[in-house]
Amino acid sequence: MVAASLKQTKMTILLSVNAAAIVLAGVLIASAIWLKGGMDFKVVGEFSDDVSETIEAPELIDAESNASSQLTDEQKAYVTSVHTVTGVDSAPVPDGELWGEEAITMYETADFDICVGGELSNLGEMYWQTSNPEVISGFYTGARTWLGYSEDTCRFPLIAGRGTTTITAGTYDGSRRDSIVVTVVESPKVKWQYEVLSLVNQERVRNGLDKLTWGDSCAEAADLRARELVQLYAHTRPDGSSWDTACEAPDKNAKYVEGENLVVGSSAVSPETTVAAWMNSEAHRANILNPDFTKLSVGFYFDSDTQYKTHWSQYFANF
Repeated sequence: MVAASLKQTKMTILLSVNAAAIVLAGVLIASAIWLKGGMDFKVVGEFSDDVSETIEAPELIDAESNASSQLTDEQKAYVTSVHTVTGVDSAPVPDGELWGEEAITMYETADFDICVGGELSNLGEMYWQTSNPEVISGFYTGARTWLGYSEDTCRFPLIAGRGTTTITAGTYDGSRRDSIVVTVVESPKVKWQYEVLSLVNQERVRNGLDKLTWGDSCAEAADLRARELVQLYAHTRPDGSSWDTACEAPDKNAKYVEGENLVVGSSAVSPETTVAAWMNSEAHRANILNPDFTKLSVGFYFDSDTQYKTHWSQYFANF
């Protein structure tokens, strides 16, 4: 998206969703631009599917032209590069079993799907059970194929809280059955925030742009905006004010730029998937690759009891 140039101020704001609640996942992308006299906010497209039956790759909506496009093979590899669980997919699996190891650890954002090991395939229909529904309460019947997972051998876990549970899976013909201990831990908020900054800078360097530095001046605002998405998923804040009131420029008479990207839900389960989702939207990518920005603050908020569970914000500025 090309932002309007003003004599003193220029702002662009962008929004994206891939929301997985208990039975619903969706993508919503919108764009708005700040002009003299107020804000023009326009929803440009929506995609949804019912994950109680299956989960399919969501189309990424181009906020400029409302056209849809699928991830390229290169982009899919980028998104899924951190989702390989060491050992689970590669360790030898004894006859009759499903996993080559006894335990794995995952973050509460469900940062990867749970897959049977040893590159097993053609297992047919399987059952999946959890011993502690307060940690993993169940599984969607499909896997997140847009993250590169196979619906034949992987399941998307519905995480209810932190702790340990035993997952038991097997084939209905009785040929294979196994259990694996899964420990769900808190996501590393601060580490992930700086990883988003690092990933953004990798994209900027790849495109011949200067790196951004961490934006201390808007860091609290970015965190606040991530939390506010629980109450109202929009660039309008819960109190009705505009998003940019969260971080006021030090001198409103000076030339400055600000921008905001938002994403929530099942496509935002890690820094890699979050940045990839933004980079695969032309308008969000424009904020990330805007040469006028010099600072980036990143907000992250997770609450398993909320509709979208995982909430991210990017606050760009040059002050």
